[in-house]
Amino acid sequence: MSNMKMQSFRDLPISMEVLKGVEELGFKSLFPIQAQAIVPLLEGKDVIGKAQTGTGKTAACGVPMGEKLNPEIRKVQGLVLVPTRELAVQVADNLKRFAKYTGLRVLPVYGGAPIGRQIRELTAGAQIVVGTPGRIIDLLERRVLDLSSVKMVVLDEADRMLDMGFIDDIKYILGKTPRDKQTCLFSATIDEAVMSVCDRYLRKPEKILVSKDEIALTQMKQYYAIVNQQGKFEALCKILCENHMGKAIIFCRTRHGASKLSEQLSRKGYRAQALHAGFTQSQRDFVINDFRRGKLRLLVATDVAARGLDIEGITHIINYDVPLDAPVYFHRVGRTARKGEEGTAITLVSYGEISDFDRIKALTKTKIEEIKTATVTDDSPIQSFF
Repeated sequence: MSNMKMQSFRDLPISMEVLKGVEELGFKSLFPIQAQAIVPLLEGKDVIGKAQTGTGKTAACGVPMGEKLNPEIRKVQGLVLVPTRELAVQVADNLKRFAKYTGLRVLPVYGGAPIGRQIRELTAGAQIVVGTPGRIIDLLERRVLDLSSVKMVVLDEADRMLDMGFIDDIKYILGKTPRDKQTCLFSATIDEAVMSVCDRYLRKPEKILVSKDEIALTQMKQYYAIVNQQGKFEALCKILCENHMGKAIIFCRTRHGASKLSEQLSRKGYRAQALHAGFTQSQRDFVINDFRRGKLRLLVATDVAARGLDIEGITHIINYDVPLDAPVYFHRVGRTARKGEEGTAITLVSYGEISDFDRIKALTKTKIEEIKTATVTDDSPIQSFF
């Protein structure tokens, strides 16, 4: 079955126990890294995933572990190495929830916490250990951690672990695992240091590249309309009038453009407000709170202003200007369709912006569909596409 065809966790060849844990977490659609990594991992292949935090990679390795490890055997069969204590807790937490109905026990181990408790839990029999290299070596040297039954190893945030000087620790730890295990490595950047680890420990790995901003694109409907620059405002009003928008962010390229557009929209009676880098922190908080609470329906923002905005329930993203940089497009539209919800992105492309927009279309694997918006002279109502 081709990975591109897989849209949801239900399409995967996995057991009901694993599926139940996944769906209880509220996951339905697969993020790109999950769609691409889970199948080769289930097939027993090694995998290198270029992915940042927030791309859903815990599920990408958690689901195969839930499938392949045996809860009847009270030995460590899955090992996840992470750079920090926070990450150990977070990853273990997620894996526990994925493995909820499988009977597998997950244990986080890290420095700065009483080792006695971790030793007791290990002795009680955990099948998956998530930990920082230092504490894992400590437990290996005390002979309470035995890695001779490990079937799957995950090196998470490999670049950070190498930056923090853990290379020798990693080699030592991997030396204590069986040769015929399966290895999966995730890293935000793949440089020479990371590649040398891959060459040494991974066998014919599948390479998977996923940028953070491609996450949401699988659950999104994307449209564009080619309009006259002079006709943009009218096309926008038409789109706003014909679509039920819960909350929308309208992106402009410049501060001046954002301010002008939000004034035009307010004059038309829309609850709109601009947000750009010229705002003080308290003005910014005020606008964002109104938007969050639903007092504002439309936020007219520049890219700088929208950085790090994480607001629930954004249903539409409208690109009033086509961004010059393709990654900016993915970043903008990634503001909607969070956590598997649907979202819609609409881009207004003037004739002068067509070549910029073509570059964006060439870079995305998802379809951006053209719609027609009626021109001023055309009185026929345009169909509602959204």
